[in-house]
Amino acid sequence: MPKNMIKRFLPKHDVIREQKALKIFGNLLYDPNLWCLNRRSASGAFAVGLFMAFVPLPTQMIMAAGAAIMFGVNLPLSVALVWISNPVTMPVMFYLVYLLGAWILNTPEYPFHFELTWEFLFNQMGHIGPPFLLGCLICSVFFGLAGYFGIQALWRYSVVRSWKKRRRRSENAS
Repeated sequence: MPKNMIKRFLPKHDVIREQKALKIFGNLLYDPNLWCLNRRSASGAFAVGLFMAFVPLPTQMIMAAGAAIMFGVNLPLSVALVWISNPVTMPVMFYLVYLLGAWILNTPEYPFHFELTWEFLFNQMGHIGPPFLLGCLICSVFFGLAGYFGIQALWRYSVVRSWKKRRRRSENAS
């Protein structure tokens, strides 16, 4: 069942509650609905986590936790899914997002070289910002919806399969 598979990868409740960044949510973290794992909470958590994974801000985990609290979905799963965009995968993800936005806006790919200065950042965002942000929005919505409906379908398939197994066992036993 997807529930058991997902539970293996989730961080423990205490680990999440002790995160300094999540202390801003205070007693909201003690809502039991944020910690249960069912079809609704898992699919909603996938939607929130995958949506936030494409948000190009360093506060993705806090935003995912806030959205999980707001929508009442599984908090650890929402926060864990944000790590799809980690320091290793982020450059590739965001470059592909930029290419998607440039293709949709029909703008040529802007060549750039990286410098770690504020001037570079503000100068480059004028050129690559609109296609990049459009690509981020499109990928956030697409992967959030795909995660939601994918987990809904996987969960339903798993339940139907277990019902069929149970029915076969009971028919064989009689």
